[in-house]
Amino acid sequence: MGTVIASFIFFLIIFVIIGVSSSMKSKKNNSDYLMAGNSISPWLAALSAVATNNSGYMFIGLIGFTYTSGLQSIWLMIGWILGDLAMAKYVHKKLRGKSGKLNILSFGGILARWNGTEYNNLRKIVGVITVLFLGIYAAAQFKAGSKALYVLFGWDYSVGAIIGAIIVFAYCLSGGIRASIWTDAAQSFVMIFAMIMLFVVGVNSVGGLSEAYTKLDAVSPTFLSVMPTGLALDNGFGVFLFILGWFFAGFGVIGQPHIMVRFMSIDDTENMKKTQTYYYSFYIIFTILTYGVGLLSRIILPESASFDAELALPSLSQMLLPDILIGVVLSGLFAATMSTADSQVLSCSAAITRDILPKNENVYFTKIATAVVTLIALAVALFGGKNVFELVVLSWSVLAASFGPLLFVYTLNKKVSETTGIIMILGGLATVFIWRAMGLSGTFYDVGPGIIAGLLLFVILSKTSLNKNI
Repeated sequence: MGTVIASFIFFLIIFVIIGVSSSMKSKKNNSDYLMAGNSISPWLAALSAVATNNSGYMFIGLIGFTYTSGLQSIWLMIGWILGDLAMAKYVHKKLRGKSGKLNILSFGGILARWNGTEYNNLRKIVGVITVLFLGIYAAAQFKAGSKALYVLFGWDYSVGAIIGAIIVFAYCLSGGIRASIWTDAAQSFVMIFAMIMLFVVGVNSVGGLSEAYTKLDAVSPTFLSVMPTGLALDNGFGVFLFILGWFFAGFGVIGQPHIMVRFMSIDDTENMKKTQTYYYSFYIIFTILTYGVGLLSRIILPESASFDAELALPSLSQMLLPDILIGVVLSGLFAATMSTADSQVLSCSAAITRDILPKNENVYFTKIATAVVTLIALAVALFGGKNVFELVVLSWSVLAASFGPLLFVYTLNKKVSETTGIIMILGGLATVFIWRAMGLSGTFYDVGPGIIAGLLLFVILSKTSLNKNI
């Protein structure tokens, strides 16, 4: 056990050193702290975006879902990646160009000032939604890390969350988004190495790929079927809605401030295509490995009523790997949670200092906001309920449905009044909660109805006087 802890701590120290060392390039201003002075190279931005997007949701939530549901869970990522790719064509390059031209440092600023406007009420609403739901999202990352330490070391759930929060705060405080991006890149390599290693060892432990397939096929008649089961509508239309829902989840990437800021921070608008090539290549490779490990965990780990499927990854590593490599996997899991949590904490800091409160150019005020957000997210992780998967799915839905439709409409060169923009945001958000309250999320993932509602509201309102006061 001592070797596991030593290996784990070694990699965590490396991440902290990388993050803190970024302060040597810091220019001690908000532009550098929140946007790295728009100087990030394509490969760094891409690796950071993938690490931020995948997070503890991939390592904990998706592996657990695959353990339970089998190969049908692949539609989550197929829909997600295709939806993300479809929106990238319209949004990424225009977003970078607009944020650079207007020197915008927050996601709320983009939505409020896209067409040369200054929508202060809309900006405050975006800021509040960002802080509330990105804060919940960050809490989910701390919770994911705490689950791993509980399995491997028997430590209380609070320990992992506290360690993660301290480390995230340490390098966010020192280098801001540059620290976040640098450590994301380092964490990406550890994450991919950990997954490759676990997949290879797992395949060998069950006697090879052919034997793994035979054993997986024996789990249940539907375990290796890509056809979704257990849907509220058990027919072809129900399958279509299930898949379409996850396509809208990918669409909703453009509504996630912590991911979009990566594309806003690259060094040149003309480098966007190169950034996207790196981003989707790494994303697809990592997703395939995640599904492989999730499937293998089902035949290696015994299923029981008391087993928490979200603990499959740390349990699998504990069973198959020598101590030093368990530490590597654990650090990879922590890397995933931190790479998202740090991004979300910084986006919340930007929302507080640039959107909600009167602008304060003192970077130390922004760092105080970072400390406050980190403490609140930690408190939610320690005392809040729900599992990682549920927290992420809820937060993703709200942010996607609130912000995605408005940003998409902007990139189509449409004019939007402040009133129309606010109604679109609140309409999308309300639709998510109404859809959930009606128990329809099992039929069609609520992010889809939320996004559709936002777009429909624009179409309707664009024909009225509410959209004329631009």
